[in-house]
Amino acid sequence: MLFEYPKKAAFDRVVPKAKFYERAKPTKTVKDKFVSQVSQILWSYKLAPETINLPASNGVREVQIFTITTKSAALGEDVLRCIDKSIPSPIVFEIHFDLKVKVAAAYKRIEDANTSNAVASNYFSSGWIPLDTSRKVLPVVLDMSSLYEKMLLPLIGIPQRSGESLGELVSRACSIRSKQSELNKLAVKIKAERQFNRKLELNSESRSLQAEIELLSGLEQGY
Repeated sequence: MLFEYPKKAAFDRVVPKAKFYERAKPTKTVKDKFVSQVSQILWSYKLAPETINLPASNGVREVQIFTITTKSAALGEDVLRCIDKSIPSPIVFEIHFDLKVKVAAAYKRIEDANTSNAVASNYFSSGWIPLDTSRKVLPVVLDMSSLYEKMLLPLIGIPQRSGESLGELVSRACSIRSKQSELNKLAVKIKAERQFNRKLELNSESRSLQAEIELLSGLEQGY
């Protein structure tokens, strides 16, 4: 989902790639991806109490909007993670390529033991949509953490359970993604397996994994 951000929150600063190298100390492989995949990084907006008139809450004082123009449809998550590591506050990325855009973000929380160190989850993203798609107004909320949650929910892709926190939802979504990856690998093994008994065992594992995914995907525990 694309949001319309207030003009007062506009930041509009091109950030040199070297700034992220200095702060995040990426490997040569990641630096090479910055060079080969990224045309420009624009710090587009700062959503903060002074720019959108919402109070900070639950460790969320600001949400940054970064626009990344890429050289192809491929952009490594390790590039996003390098940028996230450089900026302590949450970031929502708008990735532009060939007159299309997609939105990506990781859930970023503050480590309990170190309030200066933010920890980012796996990344969630939308599909590609035309760049001229109509934007929606920001959700009506009471504070910054609620705004951050409303911005992330459309990207996560599974419904939030009653009483479930954003962190709990993200953890559940990451578990589903991990188990789906296991299931995909298992499907390859099943296809290649020639021994009948072993194939039966693998099929049993596959059914168990599928049941776990369905349980995690349900609106309520025990679905």
